[in-house]
Amino acid sequence: MEDIVLIHYNEIAIKGKNRNFFEQKLINHIKRVLKEDLLLIKKRYGLFYCKFKKGSKDRVCKLLKMVPGIAHFSFAIISDLDLEKIKKDSLEFLKEKDFLTFKVLCKRSYKKFKYKSMEVNMLIGEYILNNLKRKVDIKNPDLNLYIEIGEKEVFIFSKKIKGLGGLPVGSSSKIICSLSGGIDSPVSAFKMIKRGCDVVYVHLYNNTLVKREVLSKIRNIVEKLNNYQLNSKLYVVPFSEIQKEIIANISSEYRMIIYRRFMFRVINAISVIENCKGVVTGDSMGQVASQTLENIFSIYDVSTIPILTPLIGSDKQEIIVVAKEIGTYEISIIPYPDCCSFMLSLHPQTKSNLDEIKKLEESILKKELLIENAISKADVFEFKI
Repeated sequence: MEDIVLIHYNEIAIKGKNRNFFEQKLINHIKRVLKEDLLLIKKRYGLFYCKFKKGSKDRVCKLLKMVPGIAHFSFAIISDLDLEKIKKDSLEFLKEKDFLTFKVLCKRSYKKFKYKSMEVNMLIGEYILNNLKRKVDIKNPDLNLYIEIGEKEVFIFSKKIKGLGGLPVGSSSKIICSLSGGIDSPVSAFKMIKRGCDVVYVHLYNNTLVKREVLSKIRNIVEKLNNYQLNSKLYVVPFSEIQKEIIANISSEYRMIIYRRFMFRVINAISVIENCKGVVTGDSMGQVASQTLENIFSIYDVSTIPILTPLIGSDKQEIIVVAKEIGTYEISIIPYPDCCSFMLSLHPQTKSNLDEIKKLEESILKKELLIENAISKADVFEFKI
């Protein structure tokens, strides 16, 4: 009976003159993700509604839960702008439901409709009470009957399914993600996808320690994140030559800081190729030695574009909760010898001085050539849905 899905957004509604741009981005994403299940999509003030193929409701529900920009959605029926028709359709709709108590919640965006919201609540409630012999409970009902009165039609539904919220993908700038293969960076990327960004991924690996087939873990993480983005690109960059230079010229307590400065140089160079406007990392304040405020200052100084740190104030458990929700956690915990572990010192510097760091880097010659050589040997993978 519920042959349409009603899609609501929140943040897009406050975009003023740019609202249509954001709405169209969300419509395009919905069309791409639902594919052949979608029969039509129509825009109404503050919402969309979609008609989908019979038998595809469960799949449609699963897919819409992964679309950034959707606040919530509901499977609904359509009625006419006529109170008697709304009564009858509400009754038929509720005959399929299992409940003892109910509450009617009317939203009247079309103000020319003859009856006000409270009047609709009372009249529909009375009709259901008399015909279905169910009780009204305005505080804790078994079922909420939602009635949305628009300019052209009326929508009737009983459940709001939570969406991701945020902004539709592509409504913000393209950014680049430093993807380590751990738990944190995929969560950071996901949070920026929810803010409307297109994310390009860069993974740096020691090609003397890690075989190419082991890199399937990194590809699997990007594939999982691509469920939310639909189009993704991954650069896998060999980093062993740069690491050798760092090890040969830098004392062990400073290696991680210098390593991460080179990492950002590589990512910045790729950002020029991809026209990215910022870098996103999985850094969380104080989680490891490289993430003290002093070391963050020394490391980020090398970047020529803004560095975004959506997890900077999150603790590990908070990050793990999100990783499990988005499906990256089980992949991230698979053992993997990343570059960082190779550089760790027993006593790493936690309060670096930027001038001192720059002085130490002078011992590494031909920095730009090292970076160019690493990028020239990168493997590039594309993911599409």
